[in-house]
Amino acid sequence: MYAENSESVNRDITRISDNIVEMARRAEASLRDTVTALLDNDHTLAYGVILRDAHIDDKEREIDRLCFEFIHTQQPVTKALRFAFSAVKISMEIERVGDYAESMARQLFKTGGWSDERSKKGIVELAHLSTTMFHDAIQSFIEQSAETARKTVTVEETVDAMRDKCIDDLLSTTKDGEIPLPIFNIIRRFERVADQARNICMEVLYLCTGEYMKHPGAEVIRVLFVDKHNSMRSRIAEAVADGLNRNRFIFSSAGIEPKPIDSRTIEFMRSKGYDLSATTSLALAKVPNLDYYQVIVAFSPEVKKSFPQQPRKTVYLDWEVDAPSLERDDDDTIRASLENMFEFISTHVNKLVEAIDGAAVGAAETPETVAA
Repeated sequence: MYAENSESVNRDITRISDNIVEMARRAEASLRDTVTALLDNDHTLAYGVILRDAHIDDKEREIDRLCFEFIHTQQPVTKALRFAFSAVKISMEIERVGDYAESMARQLFKTGGWSDERSKKGIVELAHLSTTMFHDAIQSFIEQSAETARKTVTVEETVDAMRDKCIDDLLSTTKDGEIPLPIFNIIRRFERVADQARNICMEVLYLCTGEYMKHPGAEVIRVLFVDKHNSMRSRIAEAVADGLNRNRFIFSSAGIEPKPIDSRTIEFMRSKGYDLSATTSLALAKVPNLDYYQVIVAFSPEVKKSFPQQPRKTVYLDWEVDAPSLERDDDDTIRASLENMFEFISTHVNKLVEAIDGAAVGAAETPETVAA
């Protein structure tokens, strides 16, 4: 019972809770059906997951309506008010899980009967762990248990480690280190399910304790540069951005199919004052806290296909700049192309950072302007 101890308040809270549990049940069923569809190459089951997502979206809208009506009619305070705010956010996280399940189901049609048993076993283990984490996060909400929420959050590191192992296994069994993009996407989306489970736990902790738990990196601006191999354009962009020494920013780079950086690129960047010799290429799936990047810069058309429907509060930018062919071009052509690329990237990185800083300053000054 809540502090207001009103029968109508508790009745409304129960109705909202029941809808959240039902929404979560559907999302969890979609995750489990996705695994079965992967194992059995069952397209009928995959279609069922895709169609179920519309029902999950309907539930989110219903929960939003119930919560806003609750706030308007009951005028809740203290924990009952925290419940309403948390319920809205939790339903958003569950909706994202449903989106990931739908996205993975669509990816199954592109796998072409992929059947590498070693990699498949790892993905099933990853799916089981992330789905269990999601289930436990919802259980912490049902029980309103801060202890369960805290315990569930600790599982995320294991999920991240398992994701990395899945990517490594996949790379070791594919020709020339080229990852089958649909399988890569499935791995990354199961890891993201764990991210949403963690977010749900954070909301439960707020509900139970009144303490707002900041998500990782909430106090900084995260910018991710992505291209196909993380061996040239994205690495140059990360180096230039890091060289600006902006403490409010975290800059990273990654590739869909990471490959080692070429020695000519290392030498070129050294001539510009940047040392890339000690860095290694990073797979997109291994980027920590990927959901918390506010800006993603794509250098190749393949990049955007690697992301689900545009997440809230994420800005995608396409930076079209030609890269030299290290296999076909001569040294002079490569050098000239690298110069053009470096100039383009340096200009755009500086303008992007200035724009972000300017937007932050403008937002900070808004209250003063309005008061004047």
